[in-house]
Amino acid sequence: MMQLIEGYEVVIGFETHAQLSTQSKIFSRAPTAFGAEPNTQACAVDLALPGTLPVMNKGAVERAIEFGLAVGSHIAERSVFARKNYFYPDLPKGYQISQFEIPVVQGGAVEFYLGDEKKSVRLVRAHLEEDAGKSLHEDFIGQTGIDLNRAGTPLLEIVTEPDMRSSAEAVAYAKELHKVVTWIGICDGNMQEGSFRCDANVSVRKPGAELGTRREIKNLNSFKNMQQAIDYEIRWQIEEIEDGRAIQQATVLFNPDTGETRAMRTKEDAADYRYFPDPDLPPLVIARDWVERVRSEMTELPRVMAQRFVTDYGLSDYDATALTQSREVAAYFEAAVQVCGQPKLVGNWIMGEISRRLNLAEADISACPITPAQLAQLVGRIQDGTISNNAARQVLDALWSEPQDTVDALIEAKGLKQMNDTGALEKIVDAVLAANPKNVAQYRAGNAKALNALVGQIMKGSQGKANPQQVNALLLQKLG
Repeated sequence: MMQLIEGYEVVIGFETHAQLSTQSKIFSRAPTAFGAEPNTQACAVDLALPGTLPVMNKGAVERAIEFGLAVGSHIAERSVFARKNYFYPDLPKGYQISQFEIPVVQGGAVEFYLGDEKKSVRLVRAHLEEDAGKSLHEDFIGQTGIDLNRAGTPLLEIVTEPDMRSSAEAVAYAKELHKVVTWIGICDGNMQEGSFRCDANVSVRKPGAELGTRREIKNLNSFKNMQQAIDYEIRWQIEEIEDGRAIQQATVLFNPDTGETRAMRTKEDAADYRYFPDPDLPPLVIARDWVERVRSEMTELPRVMAQRFVTDYGLSDYDATALTQSREVAAYFEAAVQVCGQPKLVGNWIMGEISRRLNLAEADISACPITPAQLAQLVGRIQDGTISNNAARQVLDALWSEPQDTVDALIEAKGLKQMNDTGALEKIVDAVLAANPKNVAQYRAGNAKALNALVGQIMKGSQGKANPQQVNALLLQKLG
């Protein structure tokens, strides 16, 4: 889906920093736990004291390999670390150890749905690097402090091609990438704590023209802010061009309070960082048997699981993808299906009523008060005709507030059983037909909508307990 605004095409690429889930830093044994007192988790290596040397964290490399395998990338047998030179107060060495010419993960793609449309965003690379520290601005005393706890934290920077053409597509990509890294367990995905940080490169152009000048929106820490920031930046760039001003390449920040982006600094190019191979780190060599061992130990990937749901449960591609949005949702679905054997119905209830309630509460499936077994029992009672879909929603409402109750007890207590007695139902149908000759005549004259009016009267006469399928069958039989 191309986003065209006032005759301009939107072009978006992403750079995402995923903090790897190792217990120690990428080149030292210092811990990576979040929330410690400032400068209590920075050792001599992180502080760049004279005589210290970096030592590669094997766990960080294995997590990079896992990511590459998850998105169909090439894992480089030999990759190189480089020094990226720039001077910030929170960068103790005066350079950042990263990868430039030969990254560990090359190529690949992230696939996802945007509505019903399947999308694919190509990856350029994913490379290992260390994080910098953090500047703490104390405005009330006019001072800035430096916290080096994050210095040396292992990151995987994931870079896309400029394949996205709308803010909605960019957010859908970011959500899918977030799903992948959390699913395989290489990153906890906590955006508020900075474990998953997205930078969006945004430009606009006339359709078919060369790429426009991009501006990079840094450190987008929620999907909501991401969409708002990109939309504002698109409008701002178009207005600048329409007013005859050229776009300057820059790094910008998004202010969620004002809903605006503002320039932070002019954007550097690779040459400005004066990359050169780090002399303290030898090339990273990854043998094929190491890659295969990592592959054999990985959990079932979401795209593989989704395909299994299609094959084993007869779900559509769209439904299978929706039910593998997280490992927790997939596990909940499979646990319910194992009890009742109704995958389509279970999936519909999870994607419908349960998701709706969780979204209203801004909670995930782990907060669902209804167990998979209870959902399976509810679906079973719909399937065997005990209750209607409408009655099932009433049971779900009751279970949501009183999860200790059972489905059958609630059905009995609320008198929600469907009327499956054909003789009793036939009497109600006959009475409705006798009382509504006009609707009967209209239906027999070819007005199909008149049947709905009769069904409504029958459901009212049965206090909503009549089985709709039986009602329709009886009506059609009696109306000829």
